[in-house]
Amino acid sequence: MNPLVELNLTLILFLPWFAILAALYCWYPRQPRGAARVVYDVATLAVSVAAFLWSVYWSMDNADTQYGRLWPQILATALGYGVFLGVLGLAFLVRRRVLRPRS
Repeated sequence: MNPLVELNLTLILFLPWFAILAALYCWYPRQPRGAARVVYDVATLAVSVAAFLWSVYWSMDNADTQYGRLWPQILATALGYGVFLGVLGLAFLVRRRVLRPRS
């Protein structure tokens, strides 16, 4: 199967779950929600998806097929999901420090 088709299938399968995680990330905490936070959240989601796509491409190219023909797809899916969650988790922690009110 063409790697680009496999990548698209992976993204299509994860898209609903990524949408739920992205909505939760953007909605919590509810306040404060200024322009800086909206820009930060949109940039974070863009970086998360870009990191996911990069990790899927990387793992498809570097997976060892001695474990079977499906191993590249399994590795790409697992690694891509972990990378997406990792970027969102790190951005969540950084957002609390960067965007907190100055005293």
